[in-house]
Amino acid sequence: MKKLSKKVDIDAIYKILIKEVANYNVPVVDLIKIQTNDPAKVLIATILSARTKDQTTVQACRKLFARIKKIDELEYLSIKEIEQLIYPVGFYHTKAKHLKELPKVLREEFTGKIPETVEELVKLPGVGRKTANLVVAVGFQKPAVCIDTHCHKIFNRLGYVKTKSPYETEMEVRRKMPIKYWEKINSMLVAFGQNTCTPISPWCSRCPIIKYCNRIGVESSR
Repeated sequence: MKKLSKKVDIDAIYKILIKEVANYNVPVVDLIKIQTNDPAKVLIATILSARTKDQTTVQACRKLFARIKKIDELEYLSIKEIEQLIYPVGFYHTKAKHLKELPKVLREEFTGKIPETVEELVKLPGVGRKTANLVVAVGFQKPAVCIDTHCHKIFNRLGYVKTKSPYETEMEVRRKMPIKYWEKINSMLVAFGQNTCTPISPWCSRCPIIKYCNRIGVESSR
């Protein structure tokens, strides 16, 4: 990692990006929150969105939610039926099994309610830390640090952290970043990563936070 030459002012970066991404397409999980205001559907959408393009996730959610109104209704569908509804999301066979299991686990472990903490959410089938943090932040609008590949790459590219995995990035961001920014940071950086700070050849020429970015690992840009 090259020596940092620019100060990574997270306060200034946050203020700039929160305005910048207001003009971008809303990430799929935020869209589901806006449309349904239902943490259960946010949970389902987050599970479906893993390694899947947003438009594919939107279509899968539309078909699934047209069939079920409440999460416990998943128990009455066969795995094959769920697969057909969510296809072609990534790993749809596995995700269908997880969705089928969700109502039973929720009933037995959490009296049928969606838990509101990361520690409890990761006990659900198909839910890892990224999914759990996103459900807490978006579904329940509580502080949580959700780190996906976009966030992991951008935080390292800025020079804000020096980490090798999303988990390490989450822990470091929890340590360094003011808690007031936690809830919105994932949605903001996902939108920014999809539109400007792309994984390959980022649009540095039009980046509104270039003066705070050390461009770590950037070999080519536009």
